[in-house]
Amino acid sequence: MKLIVVIILLIANIQVFAITGTYLPVPSQNLVRHTYYTLSYNDKNEEANWVYYTLTDNMVMNGGEERTNNFKVDVLVPTGSAKSSDYTKSGYDRGHLCPAGDMGFNPTAMVESFFMSNISPQKPDFNRGIWKELETAVRGWARKEHKIEVVTGPVFKENKGTIGKSGVLVPGYFFKIIFDSSDEPRIIAFLLPNEKSDRPIKDFAVTTDEIEKLTGYDFFSQLQDNIENQLESNIELAGWFEGYTTEKPQAYQKEPRQKTADSDPRFYYAMVLVILLVAMFVYFKSRKRR
Repeated sequence: MKLIVVIILLIANIQVFAITGTYLPVPSQNLVRHTYYTLSYNDKNEEANWVYYTLTDNMVMNGGEERTNNFKVDVLVPTGSAKSSDYTKSGYDRGHLCPAGDMGFNPTAMVESFFMSNISPQKPDFNRGIWKELETAVRGWARKEHKIEVVTGPVFKENKGTIGKSGVLVPGYFFKIIFDSSDEPRIIAFLLPNEKSDRPIKDFAVTTDEIEKLTGYDFFSQLQDNIENQLESNIELAGWFEGYTTEKPQAYQKEPRQKTADSDPRFYYAMVLVILLVAMFVYFKSRKRR
């Protein structure tokens, strides 16, 4: 019986990995994996390089969990994350990368959204203004498209000094990239200066290629090359914002692509199935011997 319990837990853990590890940016260094999001931690700047997560319509519609506002050190960061006290009286908000508003579907998700590894210094008018507006738009797109992939983080350009004893760097910009992986895949990316703005969020839409140049990360590299190149080199507002239309391009050619353990979650399910079958065989054989 203990063996069966261990196998069930193994399956559950691999399912979580399949959810949070599908389209991780490359290179993926200093990874910290939480239940519903994964991040790359920057020890020098004491904040994440990026945070990646999947957001579904069910997660948004079941988002009734009360906000905790309980910021905690992330004990999964080997070198130690920044502290909440680093932000006290700094003039900057503790700005979420993976928003608490996206993680309100259960207590674990809400608690983990307040780990300091998921926090960056943001000007109050930015955090509570246009950044919040973009976060709200993302939840709307999740409801509409049923499932989207989100990667977000700071851009360390035109930085604004450091705060706190930990020396948390104040980024000059923040980015957010949203990928709709449906039959007609779409990407939209945003680059916003860390300051107040009254402009509409669509004004800050850029190509994913531009964010890759600024950050040094390759986003959604697991896609077939022809799809990735098409999506990441263009700014396409149609389908995301009302009032925009575009002619549908020819159907993407689905080229054969070798799947690896990192890019295909089915590999893990197959592996677990084999382990389960072997374990069951050994278990029942040992019972017969008794």
